[in-house]
Amino acid sequence: MMKKSIFLLSGILILLCGGSCNLSPKQASATNQAQAVFACMDSATSERDGLKLTRIGDNARERLMPLSLFGKLPQEMIDSLNIGKGIPSSVSTFLLEADGKRILFDTGMGAPDSRLLAGLSAAGVTPDDIDYIYLTHFHGDHIGGMMRGDTVVFPRAEIYAARQEYDSWLQMPEEKKAQVVATMNAYQERLHLVAYGDTLPGGVVALNCAGHTPGHTAYRAGGFLIVGDLVHGAALQLAHPEICAAFDMNPTEAVESRRYFLDYARREKLLLADMHQPENPVK
Repeated sequence: MMKKSIFLLSGILILLCGGSCNLSPKQASATNQAQAVFACMDSATSERDGLKLTRIGDNARERLMPLSLFGKLPQEMIDSLNIGKGIPSSVSTFLLEADGKRILFDTGMGAPDSRLLAGLSAAGVTPDDIDYIYLTHFHGDHIGGMMRGDTVVFPRAEIYAARQEYDSWLQMPEEKKAQVVATMNAYQERLHLVAYGDTLPGGVVALNCAGHTPGHTAYRAGGFLIVGDLVHGAALQLAHPEICAAFDMNPTEAVESRRYFLDYARREKLLLADMHQPENPVK
């Protein structure tokens, strides 16, 4: 297993960014693997194929994921990956500018100290400017920013989500689905439920990434692959995609999706945009 994981990681580091990334030796080292894999690490934005992608961090404070979220890990693994103090992470959203339209992928927590609106403002964008919101899934740290109390935050945005995600959440217990139902009802007139494989405005393709949630969705946009919660702890899971965080609702499917999309990104030379990618290169 270790040889297979190392081979996969090496493939990502060498091939994922293609010839346009110009990785320095430091960036290509194993201890800086996240910077080599993820979009928007060296600067706030990345541009590819005429598309501009901006990462907007929603968390106001540094975010470290405790190791306990990933089950019992061997001490040798913890030491070799230098993650004893926790795994650098974030709550992020991504703004894509394509064909003169502004597309927001997920909306963060919507907490009192959330930085989404400030981040949009720094990019010269207001909530009224968002044309589309593409949701990767319905967890609160991805749909929370859609509402402020009982008021919608994005008055013009058309909302797109996988029908598989929507239908699955409606079958969940009331206490789990309350936020989802309230949010989707608030946007009901502008809510579009899509099938995997559909091409959405801006040429973005919805892809089956189920596992983390029943209808977890990745989106392909040119040379970018927006993957939601494919990876929660990059410093651990890029090297060991077989390890799940406790948040994954179907661990078996989550591992299958993680392996598939990491390999897909390597083969297609894509940059990943993951909503929990570290805000800074892994030290």
